[in-house]
Amino acid sequence: MKYICLGYMDGELFAKFSEGERNNFVDKCFSYDEELKNHAHYAGGEALQPGLNAATLRIQNGKVSVIDGPCAETKEQIGGIMILEADDLNDAIRLMSKQPSLALSKGGGSWGIRQAADLAAMVDDSEKPRTAK
Repeated sequence: MKYICLGYMDGELFAKFSEGERNNFVDKCFSYDEELKNHAHYAGGEALQPGLNAATLRIQNGKVSVIDGPCAETKEQIGGIMILEADDLNDAIRLMSKQPSLALSKGGGSWGIRQAADLAAMVDDSEKPRTAK
């Protein structure tokens, strides 16, 4: 099963890391990514630019409204996503509990884990009336 893991981190904390701490953090995280790949658990992932570079879209009064930055005002921002192949939620938790960023972020980081939804049947049901037109 696929699990989407959202990595959160306090950007202010990361900015205070020395160059050595940042390099150690990144090296250990990438090493763990390699371990997941070697055991067929890593199905993809991406780091994200800081929230200051983000845009949030909402509909207001029937029009799209664009807000600069993330939609939540919080210290922790989504720093990246990882897609895992795991047997079940407990397996995904086991795998992500070994993610070095949890310990290295000194309590300023977390991972949210959610099973990916299989929308194949919904897509098929939606496609039938659209293609019949």
